[in-house]
Amino acid sequence: MALVTAGFAVSADGFTAGPGQSLDKPFGAGPVSELTRWMFQTPDENKAEMDALVQADAYIMGRNMFSPGRGEWDLSWRGWWGEEPPYHGPVFVLTHHERDDLPMDGGTTFHFVTGGVEEAMSRAAEAAGDGRVDIAGGAATVNQFLAAGLVDELTLSITPVVLGEGERLFAGVPPLKLEQISSRAASLVTHITYRVVR
Repeated sequence: MALVTAGFAVSADGFTAGPGQSLDKPFGAGPVSELTRWMFQTPDENKAEMDALVQADAYIMGRNMFSPGRGEWDLSWRGWWGEEPPYHGPVFVLTHHERDDLPMDGGTTFHFVTGGVEEAMSRAAEAAGDGRVDIAGGAATVNQFLAAGLVDELTLSITPVVLGEGERLFAGVPPLKLEQISSRAASLVTHITYRVVR
């Protein structure tokens, strides 16, 4: 059975993106560059955490993480990452609109899932086998999987910024018990991994 993880950067007040996400502002408005500053200014210090983001055997993401658009697909859009996304494996994108599979360079193939959280998990778990499925984001997608009891481990990279509004982690999620299994403070971020207790 696959281990299901989720991990991403959050502000001190629990936001993963600011309001008003768009093509020009994929992380929304406000001081959102602070959320990922540790990735770009201190990558060597945070190599293990950065590597872990792209070392799963299969991935699930929401449409908003794949594309700035809504409604029917603009088929010219092939993701934020260029022709060789960092995943190098199957990525299952939750959407309400069908689209053919999108193979990319480097072994990444985007599969577009219209059957909801359970279908996406079933397909990703089958692809991962006994490996790891990572819920890559965004917050609304991770919240759906947390609410459904489908996440085993959650890693938060907490940055010292308060956004005040935007996409909030744990919004709409029922009470959870989390067991801390690791933590590490770096110069620009603190990484904490929790096991979700069922």
